[in-house]
Amino acid sequence: MSETRRKLTTIFCADVQDYTRLMGADEEGTLAALKRCREAMGRLIESHGGRVINTWGDGLIADFPSVVEAVRAAVDTQNELAGFNARRPTDGRMLFRIGINLGDVIVENDDIYGDGVNIAARLQASAAAGGIVISSTVYDQVRNKVAVGFEFLGPLMVKNVDEGVPSYAVKIGDAKDETPPPQRSGPARLLPAAEIAEARPVPGRRRLFGVLGVIAAVLIGINLLSWQGVFWACFPVLGLAVVAALAWNRDQTRFNRRIASLAIVALGIAGINLLNWTGQFWAVWPILGIAAVMGLRWSMRR
Repeated sequence: MSETRRKLTTIFCADVQDYTRLMGADEEGTLAALKRCREAMGRLIESHGGRVINTWGDGLIADFPSVVEAVRAAVDTQNELAGFNARRPTDGRMLFRIGINLGDVIVENDDIYGDGVNIAARLQASAAAGGIVISSTVYDQVRNKVAVGFEFLGPLMVKNVDEGVPSYAVKIGDAKDETPPPQRSGPARLLPAAEIAEARPVPGRRRLFGVLGVIAAVLIGINLLSWQGVFWACFPVLGLAVVAALAWNRDQTRFNRRIASLAIVALGIAGINLLNWTGQFWAVWPILGIAAVMGLRWSMRR
């Protein structure tokens, strides 16, 4: 009788880019190369405390108790396979794509199931040949613990998951993205994640900003067309600006997000006070309370 339980684990999915083409060109040579690459990958996974759960065709799935070790295993794998591929002809290279996710999964005997696995597989499918893509849950755990760079790719849509999964490409040395992942637009540049997030808003956030801008313009237009001496539209427009700022803060990585959220709320309260000025700066009291909370959070981080 099979035993079913749940656990939080780091899921590691990998497959070969253009495997069908490679098999069509040279079945025996491709199978030999696949076996050699899998042996290397399995050895590295085990050395980092992970276990290979299953293999099928050109695919492999493993899990790790440590998020950091999962990413290190993926980086070591791609580095070792890069050396292996450097000795092969360009059209015969076996380039793996790797996706990593931290999620709660269902365990049945030695296999795992659930959205956590599906997300890891989707991340893997979006990775460049020879590349690694991780979810935001993984990024949050490893961004200051692994000596690699990260590029924010935006939300990745996954079947049966309502919201997009924020994803990051792991930048390994001078590795080149031979096949850009579908979520990316424009040439790849090796930049800090914070700079990329600032320079290129994710599609979902850009649409939200557009909608909020249209609503603000409509409210201002209504106010001006029905002008009775009061610019009442400033209050809903201020509210929309706070919403937009909070949406921006959700994905930015330059500042602490909780502290930035409190600062945005404080500015919103100050704005209400100034737009409704009666000679008294009453906003100083809630802002003082928010400042105290921000100071406590900052000191706890330190």
